[in-house]
Amino acid sequence: MDASFSDLGIDPGLVQTLEKQGITAPFEVQLEAIPDVMLGHDICCRAPTGSGKTLAFGLPLISRTPRADPEFPTALILSPTRELAEQICSVLTPLAATFDLEVMAIYGGVPYGRQRKALSRGTDIVVACPGRLLDLLDNGALSLEDVGMVVLDEADRMADMGFMEPVCDILDRCAPNRQTVLFSATLDDEVGDLVDNYLHEPVTIEVGPKEVSMESMEHFFWLMKSSMKPGIASEAIRKCGRTVVFCRTRRGVDRVGDELVDEGISVATLHGGLDQRKRDRAMAKFVEGRCMALIATDVAARGIDVEGINCIIHYDPPENGKAYKHRSGRTARAGSSGTVISFVQNPQRKMCNAIQKEVGIFVKFSPPDFNNLPKYDVQYIPPPRRKDKPRKPKRDAKRSRFHNKSSRRQDDRRSNRGYKPRRGSSRR
Repeated sequence: MDASFSDLGIDPGLVQTLEKQGITAPFEVQLEAIPDVMLGHDICCRAPTGSGKTLAFGLPLISRTPRADPEFPTALILSPTRELAEQICSVLTPLAATFDLEVMAIYGGVPYGRQRKALSRGTDIVVACPGRLLDLLDNGALSLEDVGMVVLDEADRMADMGFMEPVCDILDRCAPNRQTVLFSATLDDEVGDLVDNYLHEPVTIEVGPKEVSMESMEHFFWLMKSSMKPGIASEAIRKCGRTVVFCRTRRGVDRVGDELVDEGISVATLHGGLDQRKRDRAMAKFVEGRCMALIATDVAARGIDVEGINCIIHYDPPENGKAYKHRSGRTARAGSSGTVISFVQNPQRKMCNAIQKEVGIFVKFSPPDFNNLPKYDVQYIPPPRRKDKPRKPKRDAKRSRFHNKSSRRQDDRRSNRGYKPRRGSSRR
């Protein structure tokens, strides 16, 4: 008989809340991690994104977190991106309400005052990005000395983004006898150093393949000119349905978004240059199925955990094989299959060959052929109708008369060019 959440020691109130959400059976990572986290052990868990990690650490954390005093939270979750912090917060908030616990997300791009006010009212569980959390700590908005449990989610991504030094600074400010739980897709390099220096006799758990599986995806490397990209991308989205399109730059995201709308595709755009309200709207639009494609920079490659993504388009090639895996890992989740299309221009073939070798795939470069794409059940969502650009206001009557007089004078001058009056005559 399969184990249930109750068998893992989860409170009946939490189990009931999960059942109302349609969650009745734990995933593998939850079966493996929850018992040891409930016992208070430090955990070092390697598990891929989308495997159910949030509940694996969230349920024990809620069960073990005491009520906090204002500005002295008792539990902390560190996240590499704003999107992931918001997702964690949205998952844990209804569960924490079972124990009357408050959860809040802390990240940049929103006013400090709002976050300081929430902390002063009292917050038990803080989900934070390292940069903004350190700013608030340095300004005395909160203290971490009462934090008895710290979760490091997507630790490898934080290492990639250069957050290891801030993360260590934050851990040094927490209670010395805290419980530390680390989740990561890989456990090498800087993540391994973090485990050695900050986790006490951790229980090591490994779930799923060590790397993102490329075998569950169908890969295409299509050769094309740059001018062909918008048309090819729009047709691929029509064929595949829900798609994430990755661009290298913020400006590229905005440009491609406009081009795809012109091609009749409804899109949402996401990059670091948007304020938090716009980012939230973009994510909500894509998650709720109100558009067909999300156009994003690599900042979103590890922060997005959305079900039902059929296709990934590398509109611009990724930097390396690791980035290719991170981007492509948004599809083919939970045993499903997915399609990954790379747009390649002739000068980029050498780089794309190197990426293929790095990730262990061997795909021929070919012209775009939509007949080779898998069949998906697609519902077409048109973009919202754009309002016509406002017409330029007419000149006021006075300016118009002035310009007419001016133009008549010019005409008179032109007609009189070359005219030489007779000697002795005067021209008035």
